[in-house]
Amino acid sequence: MDDPKLRGIWAAVVTPVDPQGEIGIERYTRHARWLLRHGCHGLGVFGTTSETQAFSVAERQRALEAFLAAGLPAERMILGIGCCARADTVALARHALGLGITRMLMLPPFFYKNVPDEGLVRAYAEVIEAVADPRLELLFYHFPQASGVPIPHVVIERLLARYPATIKGIKDSSGDLAHTLALIRAFPGLAVFAGADQHLLEVLKAGGAGTISAAANLNCAASRAVFDAFERGDLAAAEAGMKTVAAVREALQRRPLIPAIKHVIADGRHDEVWRLVRPPLVELDPSEGERLLGELEAVGFVYDPDLYAVAAA
Repeated sequence: MDDPKLRGIWAAVVTPVDPQGEIGIERYTRHARWLLRHGCHGLGVFGTTSETQAFSVAERQRALEAFLAAGLPAERMILGIGCCARADTVALARHALGLGITRMLMLPPFFYKNVPDEGLVRAYAEVIEAVADPRLELLFYHFPQASGVPIPHVVIERLLARYPATIKGIKDSSGDLAHTLALIRAFPGLAVFAGADQHLLEVLKAGGAGTISAAANLNCAASRAVFDAFERGDLAAAEAGMKTVAAVREALQRRPLIPAIKHVIADGRHDEVWRLVRPPLVELDPSEGERLLGELEAVGFVYDPDLYAVAAA
């Protein structure tokens, strides 16, 4: 990869809300600092796990300003900017650049389905040209299960040929390891991240960048331990660590992922407000939450914000 810093363990950070549905700045910044202290190389801000599409452009912009005013580092953020309307995507990108955030993760416009490749190329090209800022570092966001709009290789190839200084990476949230590995082979100059924690080590072995993942909100220390073991050439330790990384993710994804993560944080922080989500999501049923906590404990993981998040190998 051209930029060795664009790799590692990044959390797709959940967004706390208060009983009125407003973004909880103090809770967010406390959680984000915990993530950076306990293994994350950086923060994925306002991506899918952040409930982003439930927030307006203005809400996101105000929150981002507050996050930075609270001391969260712009250089350790990747900001989600993909909206259906080009003007909204451009507004988010320009605003972030003005705050010093340069790395941005862009979903394709996702309302219309089965669009031609040419339409996707135009959508990305129009954003890049409207932003017109050489500081922009753009990552494609391939998440067809949620967006309904895949990003084919040919689209990436065409845009990379036109904007080689702007296109920096890809987040593959398809959950398909073969697809992620194919992206790594096809685009060796790009930082390819998996959204699936359980694919971390295979992605690193293939030359990928790491993960931008939901489960890192809880289990970042274990993922970071795998990453560090791989970096120092200790594959045995990395393989052993992956057992818990995979087990934690699998326990979470047997439930609605965002409510499940928030339930665990609420329990660990003894703060029921953390359980709240914005509609159309609903909070995890308390009895299901207890089962989740039991399953996590059974694989050696207990979320304790006052301690280093240690997961047993």
